[in-house]
Amino acid sequence: MSGLSRLFLAPMLAAALGGCAASVERFPTSADYPAGTMDRFAFEAGGHPWRLSALRTQRAAPWKVVVITGTPSWSEYWAPTLAALPQRFTMVVADRPGFALSEPQAAVGSISDQADALAPMLVAEPGQKVILVGQSYGAPIASLMAQRHPDQVQALILMSPFFGERGRTARRLTGLGGLVRPMLPRDLKNSIAEVRGQAAQLPAARTALTGFNGPVVVLHGDADTFVPIGAARRLAASRGAAPTVLQAVPGGDHFLNACCVPALIAALETAATLAEAPAPSAR
Repeated sequence: MSGLSRLFLAPMLAAALGGCAASVERFPTSADYPAGTMDRFAFEAGGHPWRLSALRTQRAAPWKVVVITGTPSWSEYWAPTLAALPQRFTMVVADRPGFALSEPQAAVGSISDQADALAPMLVAEPGQKVILVGQSYGAPIASLMAQRHPDQVQALILMSPFFGERGRTARRLTGLGGLVRPMLPRDLKNSIAEVRGQAAQLPAARTALTGFNGPVVVLHGDADTFVPIGAARRLAASRGAAPTVLQAVPGGDHFLNACCVPALIAALETAATLAEAPAPSAR
């Protein structure tokens, strides 16, 4: 990696709201774990002629966890979470369209198209239930997926959800991203394009979130300077009387899949418990 790339990589990864921080040292990848812990595979995107790449834990489990990542979308940086999963969960994490090993090369700015393309990940084994996790920029995409496929999604987790409200660090670094965009590699250029085009699409995503009747867990670090925790509180409150739990992570930053894997696993347990609870009887 050139000196220029290193200079801009750290702030831009953080500025992209939900991809990963700057160093491989902080984010072990799949190659750092024993063979069989996880494997990479490819699948055809839903509704589009793209080949998408993903990591998964391939085992029988009552719960399948489907992760829609932030931007830039790098599944490799979810390896610590895949490795730490309890046996009753299996997980799949894709490089979203336009990133890493997935097609196309250009940015796919439509969150609706992203939701359709990633829908094949929701297919589960007979008797298996699905928890859908939307991280940062991926949270609105996951909200659309949950509304469109209510029979396939039993619970939804919104982790560090980014619905347009930026904290001080995000405002500063996304401004820098616009200045250096011509010098950036494909993934970071596509990430900036996604963030810039998101705002007009958020009303539909918010409507989808309120239209999903299953349980929702909003997981957010109280030290997140990219998306303030107040935004997470307001998002949870927007669900009204629908089953919603806000779980604040003490000291957690925006990248909970790095700093706070136990908190993420606890959120999975909460979501599973809520989904397994008997539905309230009708009056």
